Amino acid sequence: MKKSKSVIALFLTGILSFSLFTACSQKQETALVPVRLNEVVHSVFYAPQYVAQELDFFEQEGLDISVSIGQGADKSMTALLSDNADIALLGTEAGIYVYNEGKEDYPLAFAQLN
Repeated sequence: MKKSKSVIALFLTGILSFSLFTACSQKQETALVPVRLNEVVHSVFYAPQYVAQELDFFEQEGLDISVSIGQGADKSMTALLSDNADIALLGTEAGIYVYNEGKEDYPLAFAQLN
């Protein structure tokens, strides 16, 4: 009786071990999510972003970041409002101006970078 239990246990252990190795070999490819980022100017203030780009942190998180430079808060806000950018790095004053104009679809400030 003990011998049959140990054979069954050994058999189950082998099956479980095999299933672990086959599960590890199946790597699923996931597409990166595209994000269009508009920064007001190319500046040392955005150094954390540049470091994250160089070290592929965005790709590791599943993001494909494309960066454009607005050359001014008004142009960056225009890119955001006209759907030419998904996110913009700029001061909060541009968003306040849009909100004060009474726009229903105004941008939200959600993070501080520097």
